[in-house]
Amino acid sequence: MNAIDVIRAKRDGAELSDDQIDYFVDAYTRAEIADEQAAALLMAIVWRGMSPAELSRWTAAMIASGERLDLSPIARPTADKHSTGGVGDKVSLVLAPVAAACGIADPMLSGRGLGHTGGTLDKLEAIPGFRVDLARDEMLDCLGRVGCVICAAGPGLTPADRKLYALRDVTGTVESIPLIASSIMSKKIAEGTDALVLDVKVGSGAFLPDISSARALAETMVALGTDHGVKTSALLTSMDTPLGRAAGNALEVAESVATLSGSGPEDLVEVTLALAREMLELTGLSADPAERLSDGSAARAFRNMVTAQGGDPDATLPEAPERAEVRARSSGVLQRLDARAVGVAAWRLGAGRARKEDPVNAGAGVVCLHKPGNEISEGEPILELHAEDPARFPSACAALEGAFDIGTEPPEPVPVILERIA
Repeated sequence: MNAIDVIRAKRDGAELSDDQIDYFVDAYTRAEIADEQAAALLMAIVWRGMSPAELSRWTAAMIASGERLDLSPIARPTADKHSTGGVGDKVSLVLAPVAAACGIADPMLSGRGLGHTGGTLDKLEAIPGFRVDLARDEMLDCLGRVGCVICAAGPGLTPADRKLYALRDVTGTVESIPLIASSIMSKKIAEGTDALVLDVKVGSGAFLPDISSARALAETMVALGTDHGVKTSALLTSMDTPLGRAAGNALEVAESVATLSGSGPEDLVEVTLALAREMLELTGLSADPAERLSDGSAARAFRNMVTAQGGDPDATLPEAPERAEVRARSSGVLQRLDARAVGVAAWRLGAGRARKEDPVNAGAGVVCLHKPGNEISEGEPILELHAEDPARFPSACAALEGAFDIGTEPPEPVPVILERIA
């Protein structure tokens, strides 16, 4: 068997055999197949797609390229959540401790932000001392004692995906539902959890702005999870408007802590509780996540997790020294606030990165002082910008040109939870 035959087969529309898939993924991971050949196969997959059988085997081959975590020593049922990413999406910081307070063990292996979407690890690293790079024993110890851990995946988990993801990023082969689904699900299945809930974002601030594509991705990922023995469901959630009010690392941590203390924004609470209920249903546990949020047990789980991962839950979070405001040019009702524009502004203020190796500024970001449906007076601030350097404000303000509309009538309400797929 050789790489060229596999490339030609997929190029010509044939369904790849299990042996062809196993050979190609394994040989590429071990650097026996060149990047140019892997790029050619990826492009053929973008054009030709993959059958369900091909995709299931491709995902299995990526899982088999590395280790699969053994969570059998954990006494609790295990479940996790994955989000496709959005603006102000700090759900993980609230959901993991809520799940732990409900009796679930949540080993949340997370990533960093890129472009206009934030990364969970960047947010948590805004907490002084917080460690996201944990050895496997440290991760399992925290999971067993606290009930949740949020950390980076180790280098031994799905190394095939790590190589293929980097190659897709530079070869124009990112936008493929089979490749997106296998990338996400190989990592999540390799975590070894009993159950998985997917939060697939839909809207201007999401990776997939239209609901039909988001639905197709969700259905594909649910099928992959089921094929590999992981109880899986998905929620399609709205991402036309930023989730909550804060976009930026330390700003989102502060909002998460407020939410765990019972004073979080309604949309963030709604998404968190909906995902928690999905996790409980899949694991067969009976608990009320809203009660765990209100009685302080989720807040205690968060503090315990922060302490277990080296952070100080009482430390002052970083703050950017410079502020600017974006004000309303007329009076009326805020009808629209574009999530992507807010995300790009936060990125330009220093909260995000253009390349994986770029640093981020923990205090930078945007605070949404108003959300759609609020009445606003002319000259009233709508957004507050935070930055280390005031020279960043002009480019951030440019990103926000046309980002919101003010009218005379309230906007049509948009549900936060759009669909459930199982």
